Amino acid sequence: MNRHLLVFSGRSNPKFTASMCETLNAEMGRLEVVRFSDGELSVEISDNVRGRDVFIVQSTCAPGNDHLMELLICIDALRRASAWRITAVLPYFGYARQDRKLKARVPITAKLVANLLTTAGANRVLSMDLHAGQIVGFFDIPVDNLNAMPVLLPYVREHYGSEELTIVSPDVGGVERARHFATRLDNAAIAVIDKRRSGPNQVAEMNIVGDVKKQTCIIVDDMIDTGGTMVKAAETLLDAGAKAVIACCCHPVLSGNAIERIKGSKLKELIVTDTIPIAKSALFPRLTVLSVAPLFAEAIRRIHSDDSISSLFR
Repeated sequence: MNRHLLVFSGRSNPKFTASMCETLNAEMGRLEVVRFSDGELSVEISDNVRGRDVFIVQSTCAPGNDHLMELLICIDALRRASAWRITAVLPYFGYARQDRKLKARVPITAKLVANLLTTAGANRVLSMDLHAGQIVGFFDIPVDNLNAMPVLLPYVREHYGSEELTIVSPDVGGVERARHFATRLDNAAIAVIDKRRSGPNQVAEMNIVGDVKKQTCIIVDDMIDTGGTMVKAAETLLDAGAKAVIACCCHPVLSGNAIERIKGSKLKELIVTDTIPIAKSALFPRLTVLSVAPLFAEAIRRIHSDDSISSLFR
């Protein structure tokens, strides 16, 4: 049976969803989110979803709690309206950094969010560049974790492919990501930054493992938040003899005064994707935003038609 495809958008990134729908040649479903005077949210779905294959798109970026609760309510509404299958599409999965217990009496919130999505009624999840691979295992439903490399790599190759490149991991945990990136750039060299944190979003000390002299260094990470680590890493690499430093991150969280910090930094360019919307007022010449909406659109098309999407991971 060829079930009808419907794509709905939460309020976090409707422009991203519209771009996906344009690629899919599909109309965006009609959904209204109502906020009551006490702050509670409610959802009204205007389209018939009974027996439909439904995709609800919502990045749980700031304000993360509001966007997460909105997504859960939307999923519950779709389930109660008898949707055949509900796929939660989270281009950016919030709370992903709380994926383990680093000390006593702290939560594993990424697992909690996984449980909430499943309990609300999601049948599967589609996301991109989860902070840690084990988050996929937090779910008891299918999870497709896309990779932004098919979008980031061609840009890097076109603009910096003629340079002597070194791919830099900003921490030990990101070495595998850096290795994959370097392998696809003609086996570029790899360096690792060993950083010691003095507190959340605070880096006290950085040391470089590897030779970066006279190299164009590309720092590869899954996200950039306050920008403190990236700015300090750029200074450390340049002090070690690097010719230039470019940051390449999937998710532009950019909280606090991150934009001002990056503007005043020695980064030659910051390359990000549109998994999280960036206000026009925050754009500046050294910030490049690449769209991964076509990649998500193709993943949705393949999920809907029961085709393999494994090639999109490479």
